[in-house]
Amino acid sequence: MQKQLSVMEEMRRNQALCDAVIRVQGSLFNVHKVMMCCCSPFFKALFSSWSTPDNNIFDIPIVSAEAMGAFIQFAYTGKVQITKDNIDELFIAADCFCVDGLVEECCRIMVETLSPDNCLKTWWLTEKYYYPTMRNRVFSYILGHFEEVAAHPSFLQLSLEDLMQFIQSDVLKVHKEQAVFEAVLLWISHQPQDSRELIEKTLPQIRLAFMDTQYFSTHVMQNKLIQQSRGCNAYLIQAMKQMLDYSHGYTSSSSTNGAQIQPRVPRTVLMAIGGWNIIDPTNAIEVYNSHTKRWVRIANPDRTLRAYHGVAFLDGFVYVIGGFDGVEKFSTMHKYSLDSQTWEEAAPMHSSRCYVSVVHLDGLIYAIGGRDDEGRLKTAERYSPQFNQWTMIASMHERRSDAGAAGLNGKIYIFGGYDGDDPLFTAESYNPENDQWSVISPMTNFRSGLSAVANAGEIYVVGGFNGLSRLNTMEVYNPRTDSWRVGPPLLTHRSNFGMAVLNDEMFVVGGYDGFNTITCVEKFTFKTGLWSCVSDMSVSRSALACCVVSDLPNMDAFSGHAPSLHSGSL
Repeated sequence: MQKQLSVMEEMRRNQALCDAVIRVQGSLFNVHKVMMCCCSPFFKALFSSWSTPDNNIFDIPIVSAEAMGAFIQFAYTGKVQITKDNIDELFIAADCFCVDGLVEECCRIMVETLSPDNCLKTWWLTEKYYYPTMRNRVFSYILGHFEEVAAHPSFLQLSLEDLMQFIQSDVLKVHKEQAVFEAVLLWISHQPQDSRELIEKTLPQIRLAFMDTQYFSTHVMQNKLIQQSRGCNAYLIQAMKQMLDYSHGYTSSSSTNGAQIQPRVPRTVLMAIGGWNIIDPTNAIEVYNSHTKRWVRIANPDRTLRAYHGVAFLDGFVYVIGGFDGVEKFSTMHKYSLDSQTWEEAAPMHSSRCYVSVVHLDGLIYAIGGRDDEGRLKTAERYSPQFNQWTMIASMHERRSDAGAAGLNGKIYIFGGYDGDDPLFTAESYNPENDQWSVISPMTNFRSGLSAVANAGEIYVVGGFNGLSRLNTMEVYNPRTDSWRVGPPLLTHRSNFGMAVLNDEMFVVGGYDGFNTITCVEKFTFKTGLWSCVSDMSVSRSALACCVVSDLPNMDAFSGHAPSLHSGSL
């Protein structure tokens, strides 16, 4: 068949036995009617039903000459080179000429190559051409990348109807609600319509009650456009009432009325998994929703009770690694599918490890140090989810359990810990490229039971136990200069807590204060350099582990979000 197609294409190029001419924008294309009819129902109707037999010149005004040339190549060879420059016109041509296979290929490529730069152009294309599956995919992409899309100049060209579709959705993914407010104000400032009329139509779709209270007071209440629009007053009063209700820990009786006081499904949530609850281990899992500022208990935790373990989130799975149940030190690893919400056992480590440090780096999971039945460990191993296999890597220079570790710029850094006799203040870095550990500058404090996270090129080391007392101090390591600086202290002294970065804020969760396991949570805002209190967990525990989970299609299942009419599909 391919040989026959090649012959026909050669005949077309040589204008041999061609019986029709297609004229587009002054360009002439000699073709064989039979080849065009075989490819396209449109041309079959054009040549057989919509024209007389002696007619052999056909004007096609609905596509460009470039698209027509590419389409003819497809008709003769079954192949066409689809690029970012011609895909829109090819899609239009394939739709007009009723060539389903080419339409589907264009749709597939357009969806796969969606970006903040091109998604609105594709969105407008789906308004003219009815392909609901692709339109839903584009809609979901825009909702999932709203902040980046709103920063593109094409955002200002949206119609009011399109903008309302996006901002009313419960699954619009923004780190903070003020991003929606600022995007709407920017859009309004570029519209020819009355600004007061536009703010009165759009403000009810902004979840004012879930903004930061200070931002609401200084940027919303004091906004001149809102102050000039009487229709906004009721929404401001409603938002203030809802904020007050939430500050007292309950939801207003009016919470079922209107989108404005329905929280959006968050883009990311914080998971706190397992730990030691006063006298025994727990399998409790709680999820923190930064939009509602509430913790939600997950109904189906792992059946294994464990503390002093590590966790990692990777490709839709939460991995729970090692740990201790009060009797046994585990080498096992269980993984939780966030899609199916089911648990399964994955490959075990080579060593039992409790008090283990776990780091996720470049698609692999590292389990470092810890303690087995023989004592503290300097060994480390690496897990490949692709092969479900652990591999031993180089050992550290020192034995250490209960250390803090973080990955940054392709390397792993580990700090402090306990060597079986004393808390440590030493630190090391691991380079996966040469499988070597290097000694780096030590901390200024001895620390075991600490935590470490990376942010903006630095590593924040927090809390722990120095052999005498629990700490509230923080040190910040700069790998570029191999140096330390002192950071602002925590509000609570604690060790053996969970820690992770959520929405550019560092959350410190639970732990042990020297007297009791605790439920209290605090966060450090990198931008301001300030600590503040966050809603307590419902389960008091230390020796827990935390991770941040993001961009799940079923995020509402983990955020305590009630289903609503404003979903992520059209």
